[in-house]
Amino acid sequence: MLQRLIWPLLLTLPAFAQEARPPADRSREILEAGMQDHNPDTRKLAATALGLGGPRQPFLTELEGMLGDKDVEVRVAAITSLADWKSRSAIPLLRKGLDDTVPEVSFAAAKALYSLNDPAGKTALLAILSGENKVASGFLTKQKRDALRMLHTPRTTLMLGVKQGLGFVPVPGLGEGMASLQGLLSDPGVSGRAMTALLLGKEKDPDTLFALREALSDKDWSVRAAAIHSLALRNDPAVEPDLIPLLDDKRQDVRLRAAAACLRLEDIRKRGHH
Repeated sequence: MLQRLIWPLLLTLPAFAQEARPPADRSREILEAGMQDHNPDTRKLAATALGLGGPRQPFLTELEGMLGDKDVEVRVAAITSLADWKSRSAIPLLRKGLDDTVPEVSFAAAKALYSLNDPAGKTALLAILSGENKVASGFLTKQKRDALRMLHTPRTTLMLGVKQGLGFVPVPGLGEGMASLQGLLSDPGVSGRAMTALLLGKEKDPDTLFALREALSDKDWSVRAAAIHSLALRNDPAVEPDLIPLLDDKRQDVRLRAAAACLRLEDIRKRGHH
């Protein structure tokens, strides 16, 4: 009889012992188990959760280790968490990501560095826009990529950036281009280089202006459309002559944006706003 009463109590002892342990110890074990899990989805969740920490140990070391994960999405998640900290202490780790052999990862690192105002990020984005670096992995078909969950990079991240504001200065009486932007982002044919043209839109320096003008003649329609969008929002009538040839573009989405951009810049010219 006594044994029957004691046995259920003995079974609950491990649970009591677990709850009695310090929460910090349990938390570390949970994260470490997630980071080492054989399922890449679990490791990705761990990398994402680590971003809730901060730019201090053990989070820095743990995310640095995840930059070497064999799964692409885990590496991208680690970069995203590092970028979330908005801390310069994350910059050396993000620069390592620029050298990743998979373009999705190096693109994520470039965007993260750019968001932290690190010059290496802008240099990398300009190289991508000019076609020196590819954003899409050529060795995998789109179907295989979808199956491997490798396309979860630019669109979601950029949409988040849009919600936080891309740094455009609004002009009274003129639109901020959100509908045009969302239209581009929602199109499955939009490339990573087009995303780069959108990200660089707020930059006013000559190198970026040159790259955006060059992008107007890109063979990828989405790059042309994105370049029109970004040039229009510079609110500089001097770029209108560059846009006029695109009124005859073979793609309707490019022609329509060029037409709207020309009208916008004409309006600004008449106001003497720039």
